[in-house]
Amino acid sequence: MAMAGAAAVGAAAGEAAAGEPIAQPDQGRIGMHLSPEETRAIASGPVPAIVSMFVPLNRMGAGLHPETEIYRDDKGGVHASLRQVVMEAAQHPGGTVVVYVNAPGTRGGRVLDIYQNWE
Repeated sequence: MAMAGAAAVGAAAGEAAAGEPIAQPDQGRIGMHLSPEETRAIASGPVPAIVSMFVPLNRMGAGLHPETEIYRDDKGGVHASLRQVVMEAAQHPGGTVVVYVNAPGTRGGRVLDIYQNWE
């Protein structure tokens, strides 16, 4: 199912845009760094909803930008949907996301991690 999410992200970003692949076998994960254009395309399309159908929010992790407006509780829990995390990055100049699919049994049981970046 996690691979379906990664495939959906790649397909929605378009044929011409492929993202920058990232392999971290020592950390048990692979991912893609999406460009600002790809990040905006993902934010405005169906991918976040489709991924959330297969990967529950409690199996996703989010690395939020220091200037985020998304609520994080005192235990570090992020209270936002996948779309909100991607959309917030997309709304900033140079906003991008890095999406990782984690190997089973790694990263505290999380299947998907997403990190926001912007200027």
